[in-house]
Amino acid sequence: MKSMPDECVDAIVTSPPYNLLNSTGNGLKKNTNCGKWKNAAIKQGYAEHSDNLPYPEYIAWQRECVAEMVRLIKPDGAIFYNNKNRVQGGLLQDRGEIVRGFPLRQIITWKRSGAVNFNAGYFLPTTEQIYLICKPKFRLVKGANKLTDVWVVKQEMKNPHPAPFPEELIDKILTSISGKIILDPFGGSGTTGVCAQKNGKDFILIEKSNRYCEMAVKRIDGCEEWRNV
Repeated sequence: MKSMPDECVDAIVTSPPYNLLNSTGNGLKKNTNCGKWKNAAIKQGYAEHSDNLPYPEYIAWQRECVAEMVRLIKPDGAIFYNNKNRVQGGLLQDRGEIVRGFPLRQIITWKRSGAVNFNAGYFLPTTEQIYLICKPKFRLVKGANKLTDVWVVKQEMKNPHPAPFPEELIDKILTSISGKIILDPFGGSGTTGVCAQKNGKDFILIEKSNRYCEMAVKRIDGCEEWRNV
């Protein structure tokens, strides 16, 4: 992102790694071989990312990323930044720390389904947050303001990426905004690109993993074998 010029994209839609391996709550543990993690893609972790930073380092890294995103959006641009609160040592890690001080306009709640809770210390978590960070001139397209701030969308279950963003969720975002150039700095398996293409928008994906890049290119090109990369 640092090599990109100021105010060069209309919107950013992204979901970074959640730092799951750092969680001692209901998060992923490397040696978990049972329950909901037994066959989960995320059990293998991300390609070329450990997802296990000390919490202060994770927050600092993500705040640096958000600062770059704010620099890149146009005066009427917006960022839809997805993250998820975690529990560490019995205490909540509030991802609101990442966006504090940035031009946050709204927090959209993504209500997922099919979760399992192995921790008797708190209730079953079924939501994630999508932080709408935007410049002053940002407006939704006509009619989009009738949508509520709670979106019920099922997780993506057939994607080999460890933590895919559901197409339905991205479609809901892209059909609510007028911007034509969409950036996802954590491109993963290319879901943002697929949805941008489907909705007649241009897109830029950034991804450090060669495997995920290959997966995304095949998927965007319509190759049925993209899941086998």
